[in-house]
This record gives sequence, structure tokens and C-alpha cells, in this order.
Amino acid sequence: MRSLIAGTGSYAPEKIVTNADLEKLVDTNDQWIVERTGIRERHVVADDQATSDLALEASRRALDAAGLDAKDVEMIVVGTVTPDYPFPSVGAVLQGKLGNRKAFAFDVSAACAGSLYALSVADRFVATGAVKNALVVGADALTRITDWTDRNTCILFGDGAGAMVLKPTDDPQRGIRAVRLHTDGSLVPILLQPGGGSRDPISEKVVREKSHYVKMNGREVFKVAVRSLEESCREVLADEKLTPGDVTWVIAHQANKRILDATLHRLEIPESKCWMNLEKYGNTSAASVPMTLDEANRAGWLKPGDTVLMMAIGGGMAWGASVVRW
Repeated sequence: MRSLIAGTGSYAPEKIVTNADLEKLVDTNDQWIVERTGIRERHVVADDQATSDLALEASRRALDAAGLDAKDVEMIVVGTVTPDYPFPSVGAVLQGKLGNRKAFAFDVSAACAGSLYALSVADRFVATGAVKNALVVGADALTRITDWTDRNTCILFGDGAGAMVLKPTDDPQRGIRAVRLHTDGSLVPILLQPGGGSRDPISEKVVREKSHYVKMNGREVFKVAVRSLEESCREVLADEKLTPGDVTWVIAHQANKRILDATLHRLEIPESKCWMNLEKYGNTSAASVPMTLDEANRAGWLKPGDTVLMMAIGGGMAWGASVVRW
């Protein structure tokens, strides 16, 4: 038995910040941002919105698509690095908002790879029969931890949520197949939120130094991302005795168009097979993969039996890939 993605959903907050808006905040311009990232605009949470609010909307849409009542969900796992509170988890908050009393719920933290990590955990529970279904969510409000005076990072991030409902299937031609996850803790310094945790708790010093915001070495992240994504994609394809030429569609973390282009080039997969939406959402962290999957799904791209290659990488550095037979 395998787990099948039976429904998808996504949500982005209403407020939009364009590149032109950023020109008023930092020394940048639309052409520079588009050429280096492919991003034209990003969605930003309202003052009264938190990560769980985004997750709730995406979850409702995924549950509706899967024909599953929220009260019948047995497992909820959320990938996020911007929880509503240090504790409890967004999963717990989401469970309460859904009116569910049955599911066990928790978060996983793998930054932009969070939804793929969450999917891999839920897949094991459903495929082994431990639960009959699972709600997997990737949700982040990265603009809450973005320094809007840092032009190297503020141009990149947006907020959103994506959700997937997993159910079991006995169809040998469908379901989640190979999953490979990796972490390299020696690379923590190139992408992290240094302040605000137990290492350096919130204080006047942390706020003054702005260390509670995301810090990134973009050049190093790019090099690691392209190499790591290519390797993990080849791993999962080899696990299924497939080649890049066998891939029907690619669903990738929308971090930066140059990273996507370089990775696809190395894999010799045409760009036309990869759904891209970063120009309107930016980097939404853990939300990116399920939001992209939902858009491609609702656009009619995905047909039963299609070979879907999923990939993501985030701070940690944490990354991975998966082969899904739709």
C-alpha cells in the first residue's frame, strides 16, 4: 500500500507588495530584481494574520478537494519556521481551528524544505496503515522575520500556505514512491535566523542588531542549492529506475529562477515541464512546494499515472526530492 495525494489546496494573503513598492524602501529596481530572481511581486500577511490563518484556508481547500471532512482527519503535520507562537505548534492551532478532536498534530522545521519533510513523515504513517488519512501543510509568513531595509533578502520573501491530503491506495501505478531527504548542519551559517531563540533570546540588543531577521549568504546558498537539488533528484529517480527524461512534470521550491533554471539545465529537463509561479509569490518557504503543486493540479496539468518530480531546499541546509506517481 502507498499513500496518494488525494487533494490539494493553497492560499496567499490579499496584500501584494510589488518590486515598485520595494524601490521606495531600499536601493533596488524592478529590472534588477527580475533579472536576478524572477520575482515581480509577493503576498504579505495582514496585521491580524498569522501562519495558522494561512494554513487554515489552504487546508479547507485541500480537504474539500479530497472529499474529506475536517473532523475525520487523523494526522496533521505542518512544515513551518514561522509558527504563531514558540509553542504550541501551528499543527495544534490548526487542529483547533478545523474543529478536529481526532488528529495528532505537530510541526516540522526544515525551512523551505519543510513541506517535503512533512510529506515524508505523513507518507510513512498512511502507507503503513497507522492512520487512514493525513493533512500535510506547508505554511510560512517569512515577511514577519524579514528586514525590510536589507535589499539582499527583502526582495525574496512572501507569505502563503499550501496543503495536501494523503489517503492510502492499492493502485500500483499511483502514489508517493521514492523520497530522499538530506541535511548538512555545517552549512547553518549561510542561511538562518540567528536571534530570538535560546542561543540569543529576544532582547534590546537583538532588536538593535536586527539579528531576529533572516540572514543569508546568497552566493553560497545558490551553489549548494543547485548541486544538492540535482543530486537528490537523481537519487530518487534512480530509486525508481527512472531517468530525467521519464519525468512528466516538475514541482520545485520557488526560491529563485536562476536556481531553478540551473537545476533543470543540469538534469536536462525542459523548463516547460516545471510549473513556475515565483514571479507572483516570491519565496514562500515551506508553502512553496504545496502551493505550486496545487496551482499545477487545478490548472489540469496532473493526470493519473504522471511522473511528478518534487524538490526543495532550505536553511539547515536541509533538502530533498520525491517521485510521485499521480
